[in-house]
Amino acid sequence: MILGPCAGGAVYSPALTDFVFVVENISKMFITGPEVIKTVLGEEISMEALGGARVHCETTGNAHFYAESEEECFNQIKSLASFIPWNNNAKAKGYPKKSPKTRQFKIGNIMPSDTKQPYDVRDVIRAISDDSNFFEIMELFAKNMVIGFGRMDGNTVGFVANQPMYLAGVLDVDSSDKAARFIRYCDAFNIPLVTLVDLPGYLPGIDQEHAGVIRHGAKVLYAYSEATVPKITLIMRKAYGGGYIAMCSHHLRADFVFAWPTAEIAVMGPEGAANIIFRKEIMAAEDPEKLRKEKVEEYKEKFANPYVAAAYGYVDAVIEPEETRTMIIHALEISDMKSVNLPNKKHGIPPF
Repeated sequence: MILGPCAGGAVYSPALTDFVFVVENISKMFITGPEVIKTVLGEEISMEALGGARVHCETTGNAHFYAESEEECFNQIKSLASFIPWNNNAKAKGYPKKSPKTRQFKIGNIMPSDTKQPYDVRDVIRAISDDSNFFEIMELFAKNMVIGFGRMDGNTVGFVANQPMYLAGVLDVDSSDKAARFIRYCDAFNIPLVTLVDLPGYLPGIDQEHAGVIRHGAKVLYAYSEATVPKITLIMRKAYGGGYIAMCSHHLRADFVFAWPTAEIAVMGPEGAANIIFRKEIMAAEDPEKLRKEKVEEYKEKFANPYVAAAYGYVDAVIEPEETRTMIIHALEISDMKSVNLPNKKHGIPPF
């Protein structure tokens, strides 16, 4: 927890600190302060603008929890402590199981009928977690990815979910870093992972490519593939291309993969795929737009649905949204005592 200035010789790294809490107008972090920057580079900036609480929660990702007061910060610490175990040889304390608040978070009403419309994936998490309680981590950073703790059947689970409300839930440099670190934390402390999938893939663009999205994006795949805790995945809507694989598919050793009937699992979206695959036919048609729509529907029927993936064994069951909580809890119970034999090595080499 950082409650005062942290600079110079006070070396800080997220890898050395499990979680960092910061308080508005109190917490400051930087390697070189405003005076040094002004002397060396001639740039003027305030301490708050350089390394204040909101900067590290929104921009740098160095802090995990933002509070407007010390009292709020201490309450966050208390909440976090209730979800995590005391050490890596123990499991988090169990609590009496509670049903979700279905009147407020009815899972069947969350998903919009239009597949292009966004929704808040946190409502899905609250619809399946005990007492609809979800403790979000790094809420202000890389908002296209949601991570945090909740309980199912009284036991702590770590939720990793794409957020369709921001950038359609795509994976990019920052969201990949955010998810990968949380996955490894859960694996280090015996916390099962529940992954909720709805993304069109990785974010395209020159800036992302030059920022190293290949290397950063690979961190998610590495973290999932190396994790030995129970891993349960639910595909809710879009799961395309590399994004589908990265979000804890069976190819990354997921223990169970479920899908809603609304799931679209394919190399790419139906519109884009149809435009590429049937390009010559569409251009030669008398009514190109009509044929394009027909080909999009044909692609959806033949490829972009969960039943094709289930037939190949990539999805264990296609379930209705109302069955989600029951199926995930059952899957967690089955996976609880799983045993994984790892190679005799000190550690792997992540794509740092």
